[in-house]
Amino acid sequence: MLKYIVKRILFMAPLLLGITIICFFVMHLTPGSPADLQTQMNPKASAQMKERLQALYELDKPIHIQYWSWLKKISRGDLGVSFSSDHRPVADKIMERFPITILINFLSLLIIIAVAIPIGALSAVHQDSLFDKIAGVFVFIGFAIPTFWLALLLMIFFGINLGWLPISGLRSLNYEYLTPWAQIVDLAKHLILPVFISSFGGLAGLSRYMRANMLEVIRQDYIMTARAKGLSERDVIYKHALRNALLPAITILGLSIPGLIGGSVIFETIFAIPGMGQLFYMAVMARDYPTIMGILLIGAILTLVGNLIADVSYAVADPRIRVS
Repeated sequence: MLKYIVKRILFMAPLLLGITIICFFVMHLTPGSPADLQTQMNPKASAQMKERLQALYELDKPIHIQYWSWLKKISRGDLGVSFSSDHRPVADKIMERFPITILINFLSLLIIIAVAIPIGALSAVHQDSLFDKIAGVFVFIGFAIPTFWLALLLMIFFGINLGWLPISGLRSLNYEYLTPWAQIVDLAKHLILPVFISSFGGLAGLSRYMRANMLEVIRQDYIMTARAKGLSERDVIYKHALRNALLPAITILGLSIPGLIGGSVIFETIFAIPGMGQLFYMAVMARDYPTIMGILLIGAILTLVGNLIADVSYAVADPRIRVS
């Protein structure tokens, strides 16, 4: 197992390099540049000022030279300096927002695992029952409703009409003056809507995959054999069928990590949450190339790590994979 993990980690290096090459070149294909955005709306900006900005940002060099310069900085652990007006190091800007995004995505992933897997398994065991039909309706709603539209509806209903939940930010204005327990409650209220929106689509998808996998497993011959040997239905379902049905679901979970991170751009912008998603959106609008590449690099690393965790979880769930 250790040898397999080491091989996968070594394979991640060239894969990560390929991802950065594609992202870097595609990013420069977008119309507009930082120099254009900073000079077009300024009537006093001259062509010489634009050229100086291009030289300052090294945008006057060929794109492969720009990528090589960025890659050398990355190899030293330097993500560069932001092109925005604050000119702060990209690493500092990301690290301020990284914990928030990771917290929301971690909570969303926990909810997806804790809710979707039992719903899918129960829907398969009680196929065509009332519970299965209700779960099916929930799944189709989850696939059909756009995330941003649902977020706006929930903000209007729970935040404006009922006044139960805050609709923006992570803290109230009087947060510093609250007691420690009141601060925890305040943070939890601010997280309810973003975490629900982040996990809603994943709940629908994973529960459906889990139901399909479970239906296929419980029809296998070894499940019939286990029942014929006199094992209880609980043991047959949860000790034999569920473990094998989890294998495809583990793959879906590993692949859902980049989707959760990508979804952060939507709900963090809507709820005004100071996370990596909101930072990425502002960087794209400002053509802040170093910040964009820094966030894409971290997202790529998290995606590859998620796939590695999925493969390791595969081996834990199925001993035959460890032997092979």
